Amino acid sequence: MQQLSRPARRAVLVVHVAVSVSWLGLTLGLLTLGITGYTTGYTTGYTTGSPEMTTVAYRAMKIFGDWLVLPIAFGSLVSGLVLSLGTAWGLARHRWVIVKFWLTLVTVLLSVFSLRPGINRLAAEAAAGTPAPDISLVVAPAVATVTYLFVTAISVLKPWGPTARGSRLREAQSAEARAGRARRSGIKGAGVR
Repeated sequence: MQQLSRPARRAVLVVHVAVSVSWLGLTLGLLTLGITGYTTGYTTGYTTGSPEMTTVAYRAMKIFGDWLVLPIAFGSLVSGLVLSLGTAWGLARHRWVIVKFWLTLVTVLLSVFSLRPGINRLAAEAAAGTPAPDISLVVAPAVATVTYLFVTAISVLKPWGPTARGSRLREAQSAEARAGRARRSGIKGAGVR
């Protein structure tokens, strides 16, 4: 893919950060609703059992799941791919980019094939008047939240250095730059021919 111009790169970066932060906020909202649905479904030391509150929590989760989860998840994945392929970071040049890509892809797939069906099932039970508290709708958003916080951390810290391919590309670019400087300064025999 051709390198993005500076304005295009900045625009895609803003979109990527916005949808990624939205995804983190969405999972925190789903986690809050999942905890509410789970804890109010039982009589505990902290809350009194409330099937109505459980129903409301699971139906609210369905609204988030139907309208926000997929667009935000795919927006984060696609904008991240455009950034990696359209900038010097590349998709396979740095270990942190590879880790971020695979974690994002896995969480998108889990959102599509696990989280949304679980939300839909519990929302249907809630609509039928038989809301059953389910710990899976607490665990899934909790794991997703931790994953997104980790992905955010590696995006900021950029650990682990380049891959072997990234090192080769960096060395080739350095040699090409040295050769260009040598040609401009009139030194013969320096750099790569």
